[in-house]
Amino acid sequence: MSIHIEAKPGEIADFVLLPGDPLRAKFIAENLLENAVCYTQVRGMLGFTGTYKGKRVSVQGTGMGLPSHLIYVNELINDYGAKTLVRIGTCGGMRDDVKVRDVVMAMSASTDSSIISRAVNGMSYAPTASFDLLLKAAEGAKKLGIAVKAGNILSSDIFYHDIEITDPYAVWRKFGVLAVEMETAGLYMQSSRFNVQALSLLTVSDHLITGEHCSPSERQTAFMDMVRVALSLLD
Repeated sequence: MSIHIEAKPGEIADFVLLPGDPLRAKFIAENLLENAVCYTQVRGMLGFTGTYKGKRVSVQGTGMGLPSHLIYVNELINDYGAKTLVRIGTCGGMRDDVKVRDVVMAMSASTDSSIISRAVNGMSYAPTASFDLLLKAAEGAKKLGIAVKAGNILSSDIFYHDIEITDPYAVWRKFGVLAVEMETAGLYMQSSRFNVQALSLLTVSDHLITGEHCSPSERQTAFMDMVRVALSLLD
């Protein structure tokens, strides 16, 4: 079985939420799931399985960046048989019409990472969400009265850019990219490769134009609209 997840066979649900922060996984398990049990603590990357409205769901921390995220996505799919994977993470807003605390639904994920191109022998690949999940999430958000912004996002390998680069995201903004994070392109690539369902729902935690941002504690606990939309996929 997995070398990074210590769950026994059958301990992880088919439906898995994927926050980057393991403390967000713990918060969701303790506050939204019933009878949640921790199935892994390897490297402090917590994972839990419980139920939500009678339906079984797991929540697994994945860490930051494509390499870390892909380890957990691959092992969840290939070692534990996960069928639906929903990233619930944070992102940086890149346009004036995307505000801090907005929920962004990633229809597709551009990237500056060589991981994606290396997987397709140097060619370009367009990592894309599962349409069924995209449609269901949009309908669920509407029922919940939660406004979402849907479009292309950027999965970047770089968090701290060279200080001499005045606007590292200008070209992405020019082509309509809504926000930047570090994992979704990998999730969409692998879900397509292994024929499972995947969607990325993101909360804007900071803004690259205005400089507004959420506190670290708010990043862990305050993004409930995004989680409610994700859990609506179980209905």
